[in-house]
This record gives sequence, C-alpha cells and structure tokens, in this order.
Amino acid sequence: MDFQLSEKEEVFRDEVRAFLDENLPEGALRTPELMASWTRRIREKRWVGFSWPEEVGGGGGSIMQQVILKDEMARRKAPALGSCFMGLAWVGPSIIQYGTEEQKQKYIPDILDGKYHWCTGYSEPDSGSDLASLKCRCEREGDEYVVNGQKIWTSIAMWSEMIILLVRTQSKVDVKHDGITCLLVRMDTPGIEVRPIKNMSGGAIFAEVFFDNVRVPVENRLGEEGQGWQVTISALASERSSIAEVHGLIRKIEEVKDLAQRTKRGGRKMSDDPGIRRRIAQADTKIEAMRLNGMRFLTKQLRGEPLGSETSINKLHRADLEVGLGELALEILGSAGSLMSGEEPTVDGGAWAKYSLNWPEVVIGGGTPNIQKNIIAERILGLPKD
Repeated sequence: MDFQLSEKEEVFRDEVRAFLDENLPEGALRTPELMASWTRRIREKRWVGFSWPEEVGGGGGSIMQQVILKDEMARRKAPALGSCFMGLAWVGPSIIQYGTEEQKQKYIPDILDGKYHWCTGYSEPDSGSDLASLKCRCEREGDEYVVNGQKIWTSIAMWSEMIILLVRTQSKVDVKHDGITCLLVRMDTPGIEVRPIKNMSGGAIFAEVFFDNVRVPVENRLGEEGQGWQVTISALASERSSIAEVHGLIRKIEEVKDLAQRTKRGGRKMSDDPGIRRRIAQADTKIEAMRLNGMRFLTKQLRGEPLGSETSINKLHRADLEVGLGELALEILGSAGSLMSGEEPTVDGGAWAKYSLNWPEVVIGGGTPNIQKNIIAERILGLPKD
C-alpha cells in the first residue's frame, strides 16, 4: 500500500477539510438548524452515496476519495453522510446493480435524501449464520408473490418503511443457495407483524417480523427469480475495507483513556494502574492491526482485485474489541460501572454500563465470532470443515 496520496487526492482532502471548517466549526452547537444546513450541503455536493454513479444521483467518487472523505469526517466526528444507513450500505448498491430503471428512479433518490429507513429481512430462527438455509416461503400467484414465514433479529424494523427481504421461491434445489429470491416490500403491507425484542440494556433495536399471506407485486422483485443469493453477497461486498469501523474504535479507545484519567480508586488514577495500562495498550495494538489490515484490503480494491474471506479477520478483531472495551470500562469504574441511571455515583449517565451490554448488534450481526473463525480456518488456512 502506498500511503502517499496523489496530487488530486490531496486537493480533494483539502476540499473536505475546508468544507468541515465552514459547515462544522469546532465547538459549534449542533442545533437543528445547523444539522438541516449540513444535510442540505452534503446532498448538494453529492457526498451522500459518494461512490455511486453520477447517473443515479451519486457522486461518482473513486474508492480512494471515498476513504479520504470518511477519514476526514471521522476525525472531526461529523454527522453521518446520510441518514438511511441500510439503504446506503447495501440496499442502494443492490438496486444500482440489479434493479430495473423503474426501481432505480423510485427508490434511489429517497435513499439519498434519507426520506425513510430500510430494514433487512435475512436471518430466521433456524437460519442465522447459515443464511442459505432460510425457509420463509414465497409462491407466485399471477402478478403477485405470496409470502409466509418469519424473520428475526431485524434491526430497526419498528420504524422502517421498507424491507429488503430474502425468501425461498423454490424448495427442491441441488444447492441450498439456489431458489432464493429478493423482494422489496413495504412494511405497511397487510399481513406483516413486527414484534420488538428488548435487549439486555432495556432498549429494543431488533425485532421479529412475521409474514402471513403477504402479497408483494412481482415488479418489486430485485433481480431475477432465484437470484437472491447473488444479489445479497454482491451488496454485502460493498466497501469492505473496515476503515470506517476502525475510526469508531479509535474514538472509543480515546474515551476509555479519558475515563481512566478521570477515575480514581484507592487514591490513584486508574490510568496509573499497570494492569489497566497494559489492557489499553493491547486494545490500541489490535485497533492498529485492524487499520493496517483495512489498508491491505483497500490496496486490493484499488487494484481491482476481489475481496474474499480475509475480511473475516477484521470482523473477528472488531467483535473482540467491542466486548473487551466494554469490560475494560466497567473494570475502570469498579462498582459504579453497573449503574445505568440515577445521580452520583453514576458516571456519564450510565453510558458505559449500557455500552457494555449493547455489543450483540455489532458482534453477532454479519456472522458470529465462531462463524468468522470457521471461515478463517477453512478458507484461508485450509483446515478441514467443522
């Protein structure tokens, strides 16, 4: 990886920094008016969907420019580039690659403008990490599909207007990845029931979603019938360098360091405790390893080479860090770490206790650590299948 930016890339980085200075000055209160102005300006610059083709409303930016944009935004803790996370992460790229012209015109502008949220109907009670074994049934009746079954661990289903849904249109197949179809479904369609799943910290970001004779127009199919697996894996392959996740972890470890500086136990700062210092150093090292791995992945992308199973390494690192940083924060706080609300001695409004319990959504999502270990063992190291 050449760590030196080209002249064109340096000019773009200066442009991003100047934009941030003007639109997100240091210490400015992020009022609704400031955020409204921010959203309008980044859309005007086509920085939402920056790497998407210009003909669909994207910015037409290069992979390296996208990395620079995200890098500078992360350094300044800027608001997200767009509010429709799943729409921007994989629904939009799927529609751009597999959608009809009518689907692109109907959905892409709303995703870029963040008019509503999308959720993802992939996992089922018996089909989580082994997604290809899904059983949610779908039969065609004339110009409609009729869907019956259940999805689970569906993030933000409670306030999403649309769901990208994987269903089984053919049960008798030689390979289980075949016979899967992708549909774009309105969440207010009759027959859909959403049941929130409360997590350990008392919140509810996941849900169960039930489908009882839900009728979906055939025109809402994304890609060909039976092509759902290809649609899914190509979408999830978008921007897999993990650099964005690294920036999030860098911010979190800095917060942990600050917490150690502010916390005294036994008459001394926890930042002076050798055990705490060692664990912070270990976390710093893992985050740097993730960053360098991400640069290696980025190098392959810049060369036009496909990314494969090696991205599981960073997914495994992130899972370990998300759990470990939460545990480290609670160890720094001692007995106060278990408090989620109330006055003193609750620290930071109980944010660390909540953080330590919120790891499932990032650790389990996209494949559990055990699944990632199997992928690394089988596909990279060539070990026998589990």
